[in-house]
Amino acid sequence: MQSDLPKQFMLLLDSPVLMHTLERFAMTYEDIEIVLVLPEDQISLWKSMCHQMDFDVPHTVVSGGDTRYASVKNGLAKCADEGIVGIHDGVRPLISPTLIERCYDAALEHGSALPVLPVTQSLRKLEGTSSAPISREGVVSVQTPQCFDLAEIKKCYDAPYDPSFTDDATVYEKAGNTVHLIEGEASNLKITTPCDMQMAEALLAPGKKAKR
Repeated sequence: MQSDLPKQFMLLLDSPVLMHTLERFAMTYEDIEIVLVLPEDQISLWKSMCHQMDFDVPHTVVSGGDTRYASVKNGLAKCADEGIVGIHDGVRPLISPTLIERCYDAALEHGSALPVLPVTQSLRKLEGTSSAPISREGVVSVQTPQCFDLAEIKKCYDAPYDPSFTDDATVYEKAGNTVHLIEGEASNLKITTPCDMQMAEALLAPGKKAKR
């Protein structure tokens, strides 16, 4: 992001990216319990931002770990033992309440829900200094929130860490479960580059609210 400030704290219009993200979930379910996992050295900055901006969305802050796996496990420890949990990237602030609801509803029915989109660009595999085209047929890109039955995903995170755990779905599958896929949203972008921030600002034009 060409900035010393972590991207989740960068201003998107008039609020940090992370505040937009939490607001999306809070506006979807009034009784939702939000657990925010942050690196320990970022927690004081976050709390200071919340105080300065009168951010009043209820949430619990938890220290993360050395890996994504450890951070999610710390967050799950603060969740109830039953119900549905949605594990979401803090830098996906444009998710719609409609997609959140569809993810939670699908997980309630199937035990899990993973939003995905078809890959539309051509793909090539690099091998040293050469490359070769690969088919994009049947290939999808993965989004969040990845939603699961709480009791089951907690059991999955009791397993030892494995380098193959690239996201929560891989942890869930390692335990022998099958992930249920649903259609994601093109607007549910993950802010990674300055260009992504510009796109997010355009989609969140002043006065524009999240659509169901």
